[in-house]
Amino acid sequence: MSVLLVSALVTSLLVPVTTSGAVRACSGVASDFDADGRADAVITAPYATVGDGFRAGAVTVMYGVTRAERLSQDSEGVPDAAETGDSFGSAVATGDFDGDGCADLAVGASEEFLGGREPGADGDGVVHLFHGSPRGLRPGRTLDVTDFGLRPARDRFGAALEAGQLDGDDADELVIGTPGLDVGGGVGVYGVRGRKPYMITKATPWVAQEALNTDEFGSVIATGDFDGDGRDEIAVGAPGDGGLRSGAGSVTVLDIAARQAGPYTQESPNVKGAGEKWDHFGASLASGDFNADGRDDLAIGVPGEDLDANVRALEYGAGAVNVLYGSPRGLSSLGSEMWTQNSRGVRGRTRYADRFGASLAAGDFNGDGDDDLAIGAPGESAVQVLAGTRSGGLTSRHNVLIPHGGNGFGSALAAVRRGGNVFDDLLVGSPDSGAVVLIGGVRKKGSFPGLAAQRLRTLGTGPSGALYGYALLP
Repeated sequence: MSVLLVSALVTSLLVPVTTSGAVRACSGVASDFDADGRADAVITAPYATVGDGFRAGAVTVMYGVTRAERLSQDSEGVPDAAETGDSFGSAVATGDFDGDGCADLAVGASEEFLGGREPGADGDGVVHLFHGSPRGLRPGRTLDVTDFGLRPARDRFGAALEAGQLDGDDADELVIGTPGLDVGGGVGVYGVRGRKPYMITKATPWVAQEALNTDEFGSVIATGDFDGDGRDEIAVGAPGDGGLRSGAGSVTVLDIAARQAGPYTQESPNVKGAGEKWDHFGASLASGDFNADGRDDLAIGVPGEDLDANVRALEYGAGAVNVLYGSPRGLSSLGSEMWTQNSRGVRGRTRYADRFGASLAAGDFNGDGDDDLAIGAPGESAVQVLAGTRSGGLTSRHNVLIPHGGNGFGSALAAVRRGGNVFDDLLVGSPDSGAVVLIGGVRKKGSFPGLAAQRLRTLGTGPSGALYGYALLP
C-alpha cells in the first residue's frame, strides 16, 4: 500500500489548532490521536490481506504529515489475531471514550467469529478500542455481544459505529450497530455513566416496533442533539425495513434519557416521497446544523429511490435525500425536504443507477457557521454539495457537482471537522478502485458550499480488492 502525503494538506486537514509546550497534553481536538493539536485521518480497508488472512482487514491512521501507521488484529498489543474474513475496519468511530481529552478510536470487525468459522455465514463481530495518547493510539479492550449480556449468534456486532455525548459527562459514549440480531437488529450502547453496556432493539418496550430478520436495524447510525438540550440522541437506520414493501426502509430516533423512540419512513406525515420496495430509506445518515439554530438536523439517504418510470426491478435507484430539521421538541418532519438531481436548481442529470444519497457527510465547508451537506452519488462517480443557510437551511443555490473518475467515487464520505469557525474539508473514498482524496474547503459566506474540484488532492491509495477507503474518519 502506498500513502501519498501531499503538501495541500498542510493548509487544511493538518494545520495545528492549538500549540503545545515541551510536554504535550491531550488537546481535545476531534480525531487528534497523538495530542499534537491536529486532526488525524483514518482510512479502512476491510478486505486487506494481513499475513495469511485473506480479507482480514486493516486500518491506516495518518498522523499529520509526519507518519502513517497500519493497524490490524496482528498489531502489537491487540488482543486478537488477523484471520481470513474478519473484515477489521468494517466500521470506525472516534470519540473521547475515557474522558482524558485525547481522541480514541473504535474499529469494528463485523465478520469475526467468536468460535469456529462457518463458511458462508455472517460473523459474530467484535469491536476493538484504541486509546489516544501523546505517542499515538495504543490498544485497549475488545467488545462483543457477551459484554451486553447476549450470546453470539452471527449478529454482525460492529457493522456500524458512532460516538455521541449521550449522558452529559466528560466522556463520549459508543453506539454499536448489530444488524444481524434475530429481532431485526439492534444497537449496543457502551459507556453511559452509571450503566452497564446494554442493547436496544425494536423489541425494547419503549421502542415497541414490529421486527423482521431482514430489517437491518442498526446497520447505519448517526448521533445528534436534535432538541438542543446538550445531550445527543441516536438515529438508527433500518434500510431493509418495510413489511410488505420489502426494503422501503425506516429511521428511528432514540432518546435514551427520556426512553422515547420516534420512527420515520416516507409514509410518515410531512415526510416527502412515498415508501416503495427497495428504496432503502435510511441506508445512510448524517447529522448537522444546516440552519444554524443550535439544534442538529438529520439527512437521510434513500439511494434506491426510483425517479424514472422505466427503471427495471432490483436495479439500483437514481436516489434521493430526505432532510428533517431539529426543533425544541426534537427532530420534526414539519418543513422537511427531499433532494434529488431533479430538484429545481440542482446540478447534474438523474440516472437510474446513480445511487444519489448512498453516502452523506455534514460539515461547514465554507466556514460561515452553518453546516453544508455533501451527498455521494457513486453510480455517477460524483459528489453533490448543498450549502446550508441561516435563512432556511439547505439550498440548491450555488450547489456544486464534483465528478471524479469512474470507479464509485463518493461511496464513502467524511467531513474533516476543524472547529473554531474554520472551514471544514471533505474526505472522499472510492473503495472499488482503492483511492481516497481530500477536497479542501474555502471560506466563503452564504450559499456557496466552499468545496470545488480544483481543490481535490489524492490522500492515499491501496491495493486492488482491499476496499481501501470503505470507511473514513474524521
